[in-house]
Amino acid sequence: MSLFEITSILMVLTALFSYLNYRILRMPTTIGVMFIALMVSLGIVALGAVGMEIGQKQLALVLETIDFNQALLHGMLSFLLFAGALHIKLDDLASQKWAITVLATAGVIASTFIVGGLTWGVLGLLGIPASFIYCLLFGALISPTDPVAVIGILKTAGVPQSLETKIAGESLFNDGIGVVVFLIILELTAGGGDVTVGRVALLFFEEAIGGALLGLAIGAFAYQLLKRVNNYKVEVIITLALVMGGYALADRIHTSGPIAIVVAGLLIGNHGRTFAMSEVTRARLDEFWELVDEILNALLFMLIGLEVLIMPFTRALLIAGVLAIIITLFARWASVAGAVFFMRPFRSFNTGAVGIMTWGGLRGGISVALALSIPTVPERATIITITYIIVVFSIVIQGMTLGRLVDRIYPDGQG
Repeated sequence: MSLFEITSILMVLTALFSYLNYRILRMPTTIGVMFIALMVSLGIVALGAVGMEIGQKQLALVLETIDFNQALLHGMLSFLLFAGALHIKLDDLASQKWAITVLATAGVIASTFIVGGLTWGVLGLLGIPASFIYCLLFGALISPTDPVAVIGILKTAGVPQSLETKIAGESLFNDGIGVVVFLIILELTAGGGDVTVGRVALLFFEEAIGGALLGLAIGAFAYQLLKRVNNYKVEVIITLALVMGGYALADRIHTSGPIAIVVAGLLIGNHGRTFAMSEVTRARLDEFWELVDEILNALLFMLIGLEVLIMPFTRALLIAGVLAIIITLFARWASVAGAVFFMRPFRSFNTGAVGIMTWGGLRGGISVALALSIPTVPERATIITITYIIVVFSIVIQGMTLGRLVDRIYPDGQG
């Protein structure tokens, strides 16, 4: 099956599920599309279990043909991150910079060890073989919150502005830290003996600092081009080139593409929007990237919903996945509560901040993609399955109920 045929099938399914959601469920598009895809997948699996196979093998073949890790981390993610960063105000981000920094660094590292240690204990009790180092690897890939899922849900949740900035800002920047921790632990699993303090510092510099510097450079270059043009079609093309070329360059020079695109998006969305664009360009650019964001989000979440068809589920893994949800939520609560406790003497936090930031710390496709990038080892199937269970719970349950939690904490709409 050709790439065009596979893409066509996925887009037809995405359009159909979007239509059904709009006409029947009326959920936020991403959650609704994923929910329908999940129900269709479970229905196909259930029919297959009673001897009525309806398209299961064909759809599974399509999904197995797709490299989810490659499609997301080296394809859709750059567009989604730029679209998200484009609408975040630098002034708001700067006002919450210390909270975002602590949550995106110390919070991710603390969560990695909490999740890793508790998961190792739970898997041992369930009789599922898993070494401690691979449980830490699972902790590293599940601890960062997913900017695609988080920003998509926050649009409709009604979270107070300062809290929304903290949650969205953290999700945009903690991927760099999460990837560094993931890569370090991955080296340890391979018996890498050169994992020293110097190596860790170099990885952090290459990924986080290098990505930020590259983002500033390409963003500034694109800004100069935008400043010299007054044609919205050309300016949209320039932003597309910035996203695609910048991410490809980051991959080539081994630095963080996500951080580079986020920084470039913040620069274009603030400085570029104010000083380099006409009113017409601003409107058309926003419309274009909002459409790109909606289409790719729907496609991504539809894929996540269908992935159940090729997941290696067993009774023990289902139990492990449910317990891992509790562990991940506890780790998120502990890392957020710890950060808030240490910063409270210096910064003010909204009422219920810990609860909202815990429940609003969604996991998404990035965690699934990182899990799928793990080499073929005995623990791989376990990690992939429990990661998938957590992601589905996070998007469907947490995503659908975050707005209700906010309404309960702030019944008068005040933060």
